[in-house]
Amino acid sequence: MPAKPAHKPSKKPARTPAKKSEQKKLQPAAAAPRKPGKPAAPRKAGNVAAPPFAGFPKDFLAFFRELAKNNERTWFAANKQRYLDSIQAPLRSFVIAMDVPLGRFADCFVADTRSIFRIYNDMRFHEAKPYKEHAACQFRHEAGKDAHAPGFYVHFEPKEVFFGGGIWRPPGPQLRQVREAIAADPERWNSITRAPAFRRRFGAVEGDSLKRPPQGFDPDHPAIEDLKRTSFFAVQTVKPDVIQSKDFVREVAKSFEALAPFMEFLTEAVELPFHRGD
Repeated sequence: MPAKPAHKPSKKPARTPAKKSEQKKLQPAAAAPRKPGKPAAPRKAGNVAAPPFAGFPKDFLAFFRELAKNNERTWFAANKQRYLDSIQAPLRSFVIAMDVPLGRFADCFVADTRSIFRIYNDMRFHEAKPYKEHAACQFRHEAGKDAHAPGFYVHFEPKEVFFGGGIWRPPGPQLRQVREAIAADPERWNSITRAPAFRRRFGAVEGDSLKRPPQGFDPDHPAIEDLKRTSFFAVQTVKPDVIQSKDFVREVAKSFEALAPFMEFLTEAVELPFHRGD
């Protein structure tokens, strides 16, 4: 998911509200209520209902293997229909299928075709490669406008597939809020991220870190290594061929549900609801 963010020693840091301009970015979008435990009906891909998810075809990862050797516009143009059939269509079915399990335990997170990342690279940063050599989906919080909002994530490439969630390179005010929440309640944070079940499935919390403690935080704080982070996420890695099974949705949903306490901590830290009833 698949970057990081001032309290005095022995005192809990004061929670500093985000500036109005930042709060506006994270205002929950209006939506029909969806009670926890009562999933909404499956969504539609554009104006056409997507077929039920039956697993990703073998050509899904084969396409990206070939793209890595032919990352140019002429090759992609010649394989555009193949991309639509082998990549876009099953991805749509997958994200729509994920709406039901997410509705049971994380109903403020959106699963629809907007969850799919575009294959086109930003040419300001990828001059030599016009296309991404992987596929990815982010089921972000309904208040989020971009990939920096709290969200669940799935990443596909020929050599590895992983899924999990967190918050990636949040803006300064939200980064500060996450750090302050960890600093104020390290016991809760550690009970989530150091639990044996969490470690077995996800390993440790990941994310880029500062070399030094962030300004205003106690260098001797017991959670200082996590307070240095500029992103906070956890992922589970699986063998790529598991995506060919229709049960892949169930496997991802189980992982997301296991990650729910972690995601709830991060979501509440930035003053957003994890459930619509919260």
